[in-house]
Amino acid sequence: MLVLLLILVPIVAGLVMLVMRGENPTASKAAGAIVAAATFAGALLVQNGGSEFSFRWLSRPFESAFHFGATGVSIWLVLLLTVCTFCAVLATNVSRTRAFVAQLLLLEGTMLGLFLARDLLVFALFWDLMLLPVFFVLIGWGQHHATAWRYFIYNFAGGLTLLLATAAFGVLYGSTDVIGREGVHLIGAWVPWIFAGFAFAFLVKTPVWPLHTWMPLTYADTPAPMVAVVSAVQSKAGLYGFIVIGMAFMPDYLRGATMLFVALGVISLLYGAFTALVQTDSKRVVAYSSLSHLGLILIAIVSFNPIALQGAVIYIVGHGLFSAALFLILGYVESREETRSLTRLGGLGAQNPRLAGALCIASLAALGLPGLAGFVGEIIILTGVFQAGWTWVVILALIPIVLASAYMLRLYQGIMNGPEIADLPVRPDLSWLEGFAVAPLVLALVLIGVNPHALTTFDPTLYSIAATEGASR
Repeated sequence: MLVLLLILVPIVAGLVMLVMRGENPTASKAAGAIVAAATFAGALLVQNGGSEFSFRWLSRPFESAFHFGATGVSIWLVLLLTVCTFCAVLATNVSRTRAFVAQLLLLEGTMLGLFLARDLLVFALFWDLMLLPVFFVLIGWGQHHATAWRYFIYNFAGGLTLLLATAAFGVLYGSTDVIGREGVHLIGAWVPWIFAGFAFAFLVKTPVWPLHTWMPLTYADTPAPMVAVVSAVQSKAGLYGFIVIGMAFMPDYLRGATMLFVALGVISLLYGAFTALVQTDSKRVVAYSSLSHLGLILIAIVSFNPIALQGAVIYIVGHGLFSAALFLILGYVESREETRSLTRLGGLGAQNPRLAGALCIASLAALGLPGLAGFVGEIIILTGVFQAGWTWVVILALIPIVLASAYMLRLYQGIMNGPEIADLPVRPDLSWLEGFAVAPLVLALVLIGVNPHALTTFDPTLYSIAATEGASR
């Protein structure tokens, strides 16, 4: 029951906050922070106790159950999600705070349902449900409604193919209660189409080039606390799907499409890095850098190398931490200076040393400084990909890794260093609450960078699949 409560508590709390009346920003943030903290504590208990919940609700045309439980991969995404949500609630500084915090909690609950689902049909249902809080935030707090519809149409199209593929999977296999189960193999003429449906949904959500066009607009138009959670965790749903669904149930088809996915990953790597290098909107710099980083993780997954796969899990968590930190800090800058443009910012570090320090650590993690989580994930991925025999991919991947130093240093220097812009008023440095919202993310970046062994707990079944498939190349 604990795992079910973990999902229901933020959803129920979010719905209650939506229907309440009145507006008290301090009370809303406090209530949201308490719920988020309780959810994080519940996630720790689920990690240690291995709680599961199962209730069969469909028997025809295939068996399906509300089956929830953590796997060796999903528990790290659950912990990342609960930490990022807690930090995002504390960092919230928007109008209609109660409704905004409610949407954050609803997003947390629906994503918990996704990552803890052991049934493919339940996975697909939560896949679509987690779109709604982001869509409503874009409608209610975004600057352009077209961005909200672009986000929804792209991701709903992916969700529709996921749902159709799930239904076909259930009819063909007889059950969708399969996530985390061994020995599930599909045979038949429809299997390539089923795999294609899953793959399309996962590629849109990640996203990779050329299915990425919804992402920069969404990241730029969404308030910082929400986009921190979206970039840190929701963008990992597709990568998670490739690991626990594509690799576990259809490894032959995933291996057959390897070169296509490698090509998309390499293009995303290069395109994202070069585009981030010329952006003047600070949030778009981080958005395109995420496109580059996620392309590297996709390559690691489809390499079927156990070391690269370990690196992918570490980098998924590391990227989530530093992208969330970057967006929260850039949100602080925007709220103070009322601009995100690097051409209109400069010299803020002299008056804001704590803000500068936080941005410095997050930027260094993003560019892969040794001792921080970003470096650990990158070096393990590159080692595994090299062992897989893809030397040319490693060589190409070094280009965006070098470019990351250029665009992240440009981001930091453009905001914090140089002469102070004359028409920008002096603003106060990070408050204790703002600093506390970023501190867990920065601390986790350092801890994982120094001791990445904490994240090497992995699903042995998937490790075995990676080793077997990789050896058969």
